[in-house]
Amino acid sequence: MGLDVACVPVLSDNYVWLLHDGDSGETVAIDPSVAEPVLEAAAARGWTIGQIWNTHWHGDHTGGNAGIKAATGCTVTGPAAERAKIPTLDVAVGEGDSARIGAHAAQVWEVPAHTAGHIAYHLPDAGIIFVGDTLFAMGCGRLFEGTAEQMFANMRRLAMLDGETRAYCAHEYTLSNGRFAQAMEPDNEDIARRMDEVQALREQGVPTVPTTIAQERATNPFMRADSAAELARLRAAKDTF
Repeated sequence: MGLDVACVPVLSDNYVWLLHDGDSGETVAIDPSVAEPVLEAAAARGWTIGQIWNTHWHGDHTGGNAGIKAATGCTVTGPAAERAKIPTLDVAVGEGDSARIGAHAAQVWEVPAHTAGHIAYHLPDAGIIFVGDTLFAMGCGRLFEGTAEQMFANMRRLAMLDGETRAYCAHEYTLSNGRFAQAMEPDNEDIARRMDEVQALREQGVPTVPTTIAQERATNPFMRADSAAELARLRAAKDTF
C-alpha cells in the first residue's frame, strides 16, 4: 500500500503533515503546531498517531506535541541539538541517524541555519523529504540562529536530490516567495509559469506544496545562488521585501 501524506492546515499559514504507512498502519505527525486539528484529521482518516517528528524547536512546530502525546501516548523524535528546547522529546537524533515508519527509514539530515539544530527527514525509497523551515517553495527560511554559509550548504545538498523528490515544507509562503523570485529574476520564464499556477491554486484555497527539487532548481533564487555571499544578499533583500 505504501506511504500516504495528508496535509493539515493550521494557524494562519502552517502545514502539519500526516505520514501514514498503509502496510503497518503507522502514522507520524510532522511538526504539529497544535493538537486538536491534527488529532481530528488523523481520526477522520481512521489513522492513529504513533509518532511525532519535529524538525526544529519553534513553537509553531512543537506546540501540539504535549496534547497529541497525552491523547495517544506517541513517541516524539526531534533534533538532539535542540533537546533542551523541546521538553516533550523522547528520541533525540542527528546526522546519520534514522527514524522509522513501518519498513521505511527516514534518514536524518542536519540542516542548521533557520535554527542551530534544524533537521530534515529524507525517505529515499519514497522520494520524500520533510524540510520544516529550511526550504520553501521558491524560498528558504530566515537565518535566525545560523549563517548564510550554512543555508547555502543546505541548498546545495537539497539540489543534489533526485529532481522528482517531493519536499514538504511547513508554511504556505509560495505567493510571497514567488513575487520576490520574479523581482530577482524577471526574465525567468519558469518562475512566471509557476506563479500563474500558484495564483490559481491559492484562489481555490489549495496548498501549493509539496514542491519538487526540480521545480526549486528552476525557480528558487536561494537554491540557484552560486555562492554563500549571493544567498546572504538575497536573504537580506527578502527580509525587507
